[in-house]
Amino acid sequence: MRAAPTRVPRPGRIVLVAVLVLAAVYFLLPVYWLAVAATKSNSSLYGSFGLWFDDPRLWQNLKDVFTYNGHIFPRWALNSLLYAGVGAVAATLLSAAAGFALAKYRFRGREAVFKCVLAGVLLPSTALALPLYLMFGKIGLTNSYWGVLIPSVVSPFGVYLCRIYAESAVPDTLLEAARVDGAGEERIFFTVVLRIMSPALVTVFLFQFVHIWNNYFLPLVMLSDDRKYPITLGLVTWQQAADRFPELTQYTVGGAFVSVIPLAVAMLVLQRYWRTGLTEGSVKE
Repeated sequence: MRAAPTRVPRPGRIVLVAVLVLAAVYFLLPVYWLAVAATKSNSSLYGSFGLWFDDPRLWQNLKDVFTYNGHIFPRWALNSLLYAGVGAVAATLLSAAAGFALAKYRFRGREAVFKCVLAGVLLPSTALALPLYLMFGKIGLTNSYWGVLIPSVVSPFGVYLCRIYAESAVPDTLLEAARVDGAGEERIFFTVVLRIMSPALVTVFLFQFVHIWNNYFLPLVMLSDDRKYPITLGLVTWQQAADRFPELTQYTVGGAFVSVIPLAVAMLVLQRYWRTGLTEGSVKE
């Protein structure tokens, strides 16, 4: 019996694998360094090799982070969960409703509205922070949770993705059949459309959750009470005060390590829906 011939990898495949490995190392190396640094003492951060452990004390470091300054870090974590969780859910529902309406309803000015949405995708959020602050200052919403939450529920990219996905995934015949059976527009949207669009909605939720969680400039402009800070802004205040209080350097590293855990969990849990939403929503039948 003849042995099966061995496959010789093609040069192009070897180059592709090498590039992917280098890209993975490039993106994962900072995360690895952060995980290692979170286990070190403040002196070991500078007195030991950065990519290996030195007398690990992770639990003690995390305890110090969570108990420092009257347990301010857990408050920042809860604020980030509030801003990112509520903002992402509201943005997802609003994007689904707007995208579905732009895809399936015919009305005057529909394309003009959609072009304005596309223009919103191109605008950086930092350019809107100061105008929002001036506008919210006149109605008394600065230094409040609403000042961060309300801008977070608007996602032009989410509206764009939901429209593209609704056009390809929600059949008009299904909508007409539901109307013939006596279902109202609200019932059709919440019981039929949302289920069909669930892959795209998970994608919008994930993108918006990560965007709000990492948002720094908007809370910086809107908030003056440190009890309302998200993790991103709180850790920067610790870093800036590290010159006067050196232990805050390690607390900042430990807090940064804790802050990436929710994002990693969300990405691992929702990545299969994310891939489905991007691929199916980008193809129109």
